[in-house]
Amino acid sequence: MSSSAEIKPVTSNEEAVDLLTSFLDRTTIKADEPAATKPKPLESKSPGSNYTFVDSREALSDAIDGLVDLPSSPPSLYVDLEGNNLSRHGTVSILQIHVRTTGHTYLIDVLILGPLAFSTPGILHAETTLKSILESDKIPKVFFDVRNDSDALYSHYDISLSGIHDLQLMALATRNPGQRRLITGLAKCIEKDAPLSYTERLRLAAVKAKGTALFSPEKGGSYAVFDARPLSREIAEYCVQDTAILPRLWSHYDRQLSSVWDERVRDMSRRRVRESQSPTFNGKGRHMALAPVEWARLRD
Repeated sequence: MSSSAEIKPVTSNEEAVDLLTSFLDRTTIKADEPAATKPKPLESKSPGSNYTFVDSREALSDAIDGLVDLPSSPPSLYVDLEGNNLSRHGTVSILQIHVRTTGHTYLIDVLILGPLAFSTPGILHAETTLKSILESDKIPKVFFDVRNDSDALYSHYDISLSGIHDLQLMALATRNPGQRRLITGLAKCIEKDAPLSYTERLRLAAVKAKGTALFSPEKGGSYAVFDARPLSREIAEYCVQDTAILPRLWSHYDRQLSSVWDERVRDMSRRRVRESQSPTFNGKGRHMALAPVEWARLRD
């Protein structure tokens, strides 16, 4: 069979990402497209992006019931926050919780729910709220660099995080002595350490590129997109992706940690939370890239 159109081979990862992004653009339902029927809650059942957008007390109560009585080893809950200048000086817009055992991610609309996001109890577990889960030292929660998230939660909603495993510290702890002076960001950890297939990496890069283009000021975007309602599907999938990848990284780093380093990570995670609650905490600046001073000196 012959064709007048020439099919050019893909010669780089960048070209592959561009092709996948173009495909996603053609197949993704845009937030501003008119709906023929009554709009449904923002929800996805597609592999790798299984999520529910929670913006009512009823939906939140149902979600809370899905966060109770889960295995603690390995941790079941992986958490991240998004906002406009996420800190004591900014806003909390979305709180993402990925459940490892189900592969489901809840996007809690803190912007709309406000304090009710943390005080609304479950239906079957009327004594449990999001606040009680976040503050429980019996329920492990995995964050990647908990500092600014903790700062925002403590300053705006009086939530004192406990039971935290800081994945950024786990990554640092797996390095050889002499290589623990600077910490690594999530993107670099995913690039170097996440056990992903080539197709998964392309999908991840495409979702990240679309989300970053919307919120990154350097790319002409604005963090205000996290406060836009309805939340765009591009931003929702970006939020989901940031937490859905964390269980794989946790497993990758955990198998490399000795019991001594595991305890050091937990101790330093607690210290990060305490420091973020200090009146003098500043979550921006070059100092945020520095590893704990005492870790840089350790030789084992």
